[in-house]
Amino acid sequence: MDYRVEKDFLGECRIENDRYYGINTKRALENFKLKSKTVNLKLIREIALIKKAAAIVNKRLNRLPEDKADAIIKASEEVIEGKFDDEFKLSALQGGAGTSTNMNVNEVIANRAIEILGGKKGDYSIIHPLNHVNMSQSTNDVYPTALRIAAIHMIRKLSNSLADLQEALQIKENEFSEIIKLGRTQLMDALPMMVGQEFGAYAKAIARDRWRIYKVEERLRQINLGGTAIGTGMNAPLKFVFMITDVIQDLTKLGLARTEFPIDITQNADVFVEVSGLLKACSVNLLKISNDLRLLNSGPKGGIGEIELPMMQAGSSIMPGKVNPVIPEMVAQVAMKVIANDYAITIASSSGQLELNAFIPLIAESLLESLELLNDAVVLFREKCIEGIKVNEKRCKENLEKSTVLVTALVHHIGYDKASEIAKKALESDKTIREVLREENILSEDEIDKILNPYQVTKPGIPGK
Repeated sequence: MDYRVEKDFLGECRIENDRYYGINTKRALENFKLKSKTVNLKLIREIALIKKAAAIVNKRLNRLPEDKADAIIKASEEVIEGKFDDEFKLSALQGGAGTSTNMNVNEVIANRAIEILGGKKGDYSIIHPLNHVNMSQSTNDVYPTALRIAAIHMIRKLSNSLADLQEALQIKENEFSEIIKLGRTQLMDALPMMVGQEFGAYAKAIARDRWRIYKVEERLRQINLGGTAIGTGMNAPLKFVFMITDVIQDLTKLGLARTEFPIDITQNADVFVEVSGLLKACSVNLLKISNDLRLLNSGPKGGIGEIELPMMQAGSSIMPGKVNPVIPEMVAQVAMKVIANDYAITIASSSGQLELNAFIPLIAESLLESLELLNDAVVLFREKCIEGIKVNEKRCKENLEKSTVLVTALVHHIGYDKASEIAKKALESDKTIREVLREENILSEDEIDKILNPYQVTKPGIPGK
C-alpha cells in the first residue's frame, strides 16, 4: 500500500495515500482505541457546514483567495452529502474537548479541496487544514455550535413524532370512550373508569412532552462562533464574528443568534443539561406508559388481559404460542438508556473547569444518542403498538364485576364503615356488591341500580344523586 508522510511538532506519521484524513486524525485513531461508538455523523455534517460558512465569509473578506475558498466550500458540501463518511471513524469518547473531531473534518476537507485544485493529498501548501479550513475558528466555538445545530434539527423531528404519538393515543381515547373497566391504584382494585380515560391520560402526558421539547429549541439558538478559543474572539476579525452568524442562519434556515457573551457559551454546558432533562422527563412518561400496557396486556389468560397488543413475533424458543410485548419492552429500555445518558450529561457538564469543558464529546454523544433513540422509539411505539391496540371488553367486564370497587359509591349513602362491611362480606362470600346489598335489604332495587350504575361512577359527582 502507498503511504505519504505527514509531520507535526511531535514528529512524523505514515498515512495511507487513499485516506483523506491527516496526521492529527491518525494519532487520535491510535490514542482513542476504545472500540466504542464513532463520532455521530450528524455532528460531523454540521461541523462541515460551519467550515463551508467560514470559507464563504473569509472569501467575502478577501482573506481566502477565491479558488481556495471555492474548493473548501465544494469539499465541505461533499462531506455534508456523506461522500466521505468512511473517513470519520474516531471514537466518540476522546480527550481534547473535541479537537480531534474538528481536526478530522479540517483534514478531510483540506485534502479533498487539494484534489479539487489538482494537487495531491498531503500537499498542505495548497490548502492547509488549519491556516485555510480552520481560519478564524477554534474547536471551542465550532464544536458546541455544531452540536446545537444538530440537536435543534433532531428536536424538531422528535417533537413532530411525539405529536403523532399524541394523536394516536387520542384516537384510542375516542375509540374506547364507551368501554368500562376496572381502575387500579397501587396495583389494587380502585374505581371503575373508561378505557378511553386511561388512554386520554397517556395522551395528555405525551402532549406535555411534545410542548416542552418543542420549546426547548429556543435555548439552543445562541451560538458562540467567532469566539474562538475561550470566547474572547482572538484571531477572528470583528467583521467575521458578525458575518459568520448571518451565513450560518442562511445555510441552516434556523433562527440562530450570536451570543452577547461568548465566554459564557464556550465554558458552560448547562443548556445541554436542560435539554437532556426534558428528554428524561419524556422517557419517564414513555416508561410508565409502556409498563402499563404490558400489565394490561398480561396473560392472555393468567393475567389482567384487558387489552391486546399487536402480536409482533414469537416470544419463546421453548414455549410454543407465547407472544411477548416486545415493542413496549423496547420502548422501556430506550427510556432507561436516555435516563442513564442524562446522568452522564449532568456529570460531564458539571465537570468543566475554568474557560472550557473538556468533556463535551461525552455530552454530544449522549445527547445526540438520546435524541435519535427517542425519536425512533416513539415512531415504532406508535406504528407497531399503539395504533393496533384492541380492548378485550369481556375481560374488562369480568374483572370489574368480580371486584368490590363499586362499594365506594355507597359511602355517601350508608357511610364508610357500613360500606366496608359490605365489601368484606362480598369478598368472603365471593358474591357481588349487588348481591350482598339485596341480602342485607339495605337499599331498594331501584336505589341499588341508580347508585351502582358503573357509567355514573366514572364521572364527577355523587352516584345516585
